[in-house]
Amino acid sequence: MQPLADRIRPIKLEEFVGQKHILSEKSLLYKAIKSGNIFPVIFWGPPGSGKTTLARIIAKEIDAEFMEFSAVNTKTAELKKIFEGFRERKSSKKIIVFIDEIHRFNKLQQDSFLPYVERGDIFLIGATTENPSFEIISPLLSRTRVFTLKNLSKEELKEIISRALKDKEKGLGKYNIKMDEESTILLIEGSNGDSRTLLNVLEIAATNAPKLKNQTIVTEDLIKEAFQKRFLIYDKAGDEHYNTISAFIKSMRASNADAALYYLARMVESGEDPLFIARRMVIFASEDIGMAQPTALVVANEVFNACEKIGYPECQINLAHGTVYLAKAKKDRSSYNAYFKALKDVQIHGNLPIPLEILNAPTKLMKDLGYGKGYDPYTQKDLLPDKLKGKSYFT
Repeated sequence: MQPLADRIRPIKLEEFVGQKHILSEKSLLYKAIKSGNIFPVIFWGPPGSGKTTLARIIAKEIDAEFMEFSAVNTKTAELKKIFEGFRERKSSKKIIVFIDEIHRFNKLQQDSFLPYVERGDIFLIGATTENPSFEIISPLLSRTRVFTLKNLSKEELKEIISRALKDKEKGLGKYNIKMDEESTILLIEGSNGDSRTLLNVLEIAATNAPKLKNQTIVTEDLIKEAFQKRFLIYDKAGDEHYNTISAFIKSMRASNADAALYYLARMVESGEDPLFIARRMVIFASEDIGMAQPTALVVANEVFNACEKIGYPECQINLAHGTVYLAKAKKDRSSYNAYFKALKDVQIHGNLPIPLEILNAPTKLMKDLGYGKGYDPYTQKDLLPDKLKGKSYFT
């Protein structure tokens, strides 16, 4: 059976709960949906705020063809093949392509969508939990409109609970559930504004609750237990996987060892591959600590080696040791930032001519042509190509 969150997902704009700041009748998005004059958009918001639901509703409202993909398990080559098929078919209907977790496509992959968006072959709706300013390429951002979704309020979550409990066809109405105010508040507060979490926990509690005189009694203890079970359901290809590793990295970046250890413990307890965690720590050592403490890369590599040799359960100690070290280390992203500045110039300018004096000259002809002439190994001269003279990447 489908999870409750999918079964009672709204299919009409009037049924959609929350996000009134972008969906009031006077808003641009609402008017565009109702008029059918939709445009490419990026929905940026936390998990469970309604990004996927809203994309599906838009397609239904304007009677468009709808195709849904996740950047987690979709290759851009597959998408391009599908998009080319759209061009050849020339459908009279608008075609909405929804890409969940669009920020997981790298910059080159995102770049491949541009021609189809520009020509209007597709109307792209991207969903992301990460800041589009940093995760979506500028050319794609300039061709889309970003709408920010918020965590649902307590009142909005209460409305969703009410709907789920009353709906006898798709919801939990057939269970005739009785849930007191304290249990409802616990469920709402524990969900942190995430409607999917709220409904998943509610369903776990309801389907395991005792029945008394044709009523299903959902108590605070059941809600607490359901939340615990949820944390152990750790889909390694889904939101919980990526949200937790993201929280782990960001906690180390903020030098918050306690938070980093907590998120590490959640991953370990859920059976996450220790090499996946250690691999991210190796990347972090260069990306975030870098020149401030170069030995961090050595420590991170040794943690990876220890995990590879020892495995669970003992290697969780190595992971904890490395986590605290990396969290407490000074941070310096200058080498990381400098490299990507240089990479941008490579992508923009291509193979610019290298100054002759630092070219190798293995043959007489090359020496005669000036290769290596005047080379000084300790020169203070600018050795960048002429077009980039004076550029500074590492500061």
